[in-house]
Amino acid sequence: MKNINIIGAPSTFGQRKLGVNFGPDAIRYAGIVDRIRNIGYTVVDKGNIEVPEINLDKFNSEQEGLRNIDEIIQVSENLSNSVSDSVQSGAFPLILGGDHSIAIGSISGISKHYDNLGVIWYDAHGDLNVPEESPSGNIHGMPLRILAGDGDDRLVNVSNYAPKVKPENIVLIGMRDLDIGEREYIKNNNIKTYTMADIDRLGIQQVINESIDHLKDKTDGIHLSLDVDALDPVETPGTGTRVLGGLNYRESHFALELLHNSRLITSMDLVEVNPLIDQNNHTAEQAVGLVGSFFGETLL
Repeated sequence: MKNINIIGAPSTFGQRKLGVNFGPDAIRYAGIVDRIRNIGYTVVDKGNIEVPEINLDKFNSEQEGLRNIDEIIQVSENLSNSVSDSVQSGAFPLILGGDHSIAIGSISGISKHYDNLGVIWYDAHGDLNVPEESPSGNIHGMPLRILAGDGDDRLVNVSNYAPKVKPENIVLIGMRDLDIGEREYIKNNNIKTYTMADIDRLGIQQVINESIDHLKDKTDGIHLSLDVDALDPVETPGTGTRVLGGLNYRESHFALELLHNSRLITSMDLVEVNPLIDQNNHTAEQAVGLVGSFFGETLL
């Protein structure tokens, strides 16, 4: 894994706060390319995929059903194609969001290259809602369930296949805000889940080691989807769905160092950085530091 492709997905359509579409460029501005190159990798920034223009009247309206679904389908197909090309070329795709609905496209582009893709979802939220249980209609609360094969058929069948991931190949880390339907889905499908209480009790090292052990023998690739709201909002204020009581910055560095050492992660999302509600691009800078740890940056 010496060649990294950076792919920006500047989509804000999965939720209702403008600004997360500037996330990829905020992360670039915080120095992500140089940070990874200085570790010793070859980095090719593929730029941002094409996304639809934002119609503010529609974006701010009270939409019936799934909000901005047509735009999200377009984003998902475009991102899937770009990410698939990256995997095909032998590079490691690092996808910069955008809100977490972009994972529909990123994982759709990745999973077709694996027989049993594993997914580590490092997030405050499960993102396992289905439309009939979502009062908001915000699709950034649904991508993992869609990827597992449940939800609107147009999203489930992005890239013309489904499911992209099996529930038994999912690990949730950092959970502290789950809706009732999500809890039932997790229990019914026996999804490996670590709440913040579990992390407090076990420690992040054991959580990551158990996650790796859970996935390593039954998957042929593992995708890491990292939402910056997994961290406590004191650490990452520039994100749209803040939940107190999250992982701290040092814990997350250590988690990513352990994932790097496993040599099992084959692709990664970094999502939900919103510079418009941030403080001096602090959240993007924190995100870049975490990516440094993930790619093996060390002090000595």
